[in-house]
Amino acid sequence: MFSNTASASAAGLQLAVRKVLVAVIAIAVLLPIAIVLVRSATPVLDLPSPVASIGQATSITLHVRDPRGVRKVEAFVEQNGARFPVWQLAQPSTAADNTWSFQAGTKTTPQLRDGQAKLIFEATSNDLLRRTAALERDVTVVTQPPTLSVDSEQHYLYLGMADLATFNVSGSWTAAGVRVGDQTYRAWPMPGGKPGLFSLFAFAWNMPAGTIPQVFASNAAGNDVTSPITVQFPKKEQPKYTVHDLQVSDAFLQKVIGELDPNGSGDPVARFVRINNEMRRANNKTLSDLRLKTADRFLFSQPFARQAHSQAEASFADLRNYIYQGKKIDQQVHLGYDLAVTQHVGVEASNDGRVVYAAPLGIYGNCIVVDHGYGLQTIYGHLSHIGVHEGDLVKRGQVMGQSGMTGMAGGDHIHFAMQLDGVQIDPKEWWDSHWIQDHVARRVDLPGFTK
Repeated sequence: MFSNTASASAAGLQLAVRKVLVAVIAIAVLLPIAIVLVRSATPVLDLPSPVASIGQATSITLHVRDPRGVRKVEAFVEQNGARFPVWQLAQPSTAADNTWSFQAGTKTTPQLRDGQAKLIFEATSNDLLRRTAALERDVTVVTQPPTLSVDSEQHYLYLGMADLATFNVSGSWTAAGVRVGDQTYRAWPMPGGKPGLFSLFAFAWNMPAGTIPQVFASNAAGNDVTSPITVQFPKKEQPKYTVHDLQVSDAFLQKVIGELDPNGSGDPVARFVRINNEMRRANNKTLSDLRLKTADRFLFSQPFARQAHSQAEASFADLRNYIYQGKKIDQQVHLGYDLAVTQHVGVEASNDGRVVYAAPLGIYGNCIVVDHGYGLQTIYGHLSHIGVHEGDLVKRGQVMGQSGMTGMAGGDHIHFAMQLDGVQIDPKEWWDSHWIQDHVARRVDLPGFTK
């Protein structure tokens, strides 16, 4: 009896030992596999800059992340069932985060033809499992530049003036408009569903003489074509900008820095000059950025109206020397008209439009900006009171607030200015119904325009 019990106990012990050994062996075998599985990863691919078209040599940037690095990375273009290699990684990388730039297009792959294609990226992890991930993007192969046909009209320009050009673009294009020097003005579809494009553009007050406006069209493949606009610059019509010496009194100095730099310290003159320069640049950028809030249609049908019964105390592009205690401390260009009537006169909307800004704006004080469509906007500064809100629709002649002397104003008046696609222009032609008829309404459909 005892012998049988002892034998059973021994057998059980042996069985237990065998189970432990099997478990140990299993752990020894499976643990490395588990570690490999846990530590392995699949590469993550993305394109920091989207690619919609490829041309002769389009730059492409590929970003790949993998904690174990990458063993293999390739790029292909696939078109009409054929796959063409574009780029491949020269040697494995152990870095967890990689970015590569290369070019794709007909220069290196002449087999490509205009039309649809697919851009394909594949990356293989540097770990033992070597998992592969892919990224695909539909693209358009563009080998031919767009073509331009520009109106043959004679365009008469002067400094600070706006004008309108019409043109047609054919072929593949993604951007078009008019370039004047380093400034670009957008193209818009012709109103009323008519074929073609048009662009309102300006010849800025400080544009170098002899600069020829160019119509342009470009595409995402890097093709860019231009065609000059036929222009003349009649000498008798060129404006003569005046120079004014503005005496800066202690009272005005303290008023400006107290209102616009209340928490500042240091020399008052230095603070005044900083406001007149740095704040002016920042404020003008804010105004220029409002071009992005424009309507894609004309919001007006009448000539622009000048503030009723107003006298111009300053004109467009006047050069101002700021004199303090007999010394010139600064110089700026005044890009608008200072219109004075009486104190706290009602500020009238120059034309129908939509309010895109109604708030304090540094040197302009309380400021309203009204959009009239296609990048054309009017600016009203130094107000003592604002009576409209952003988004409001206003009618020509509607009172939007009251004049004042907020911001960098030495007396009660309205700073009235206009800008086109963010470039400030001379308003005087827009007050002239005959000019609007000849330069705008005759060339495009301006619904309901009345002189």
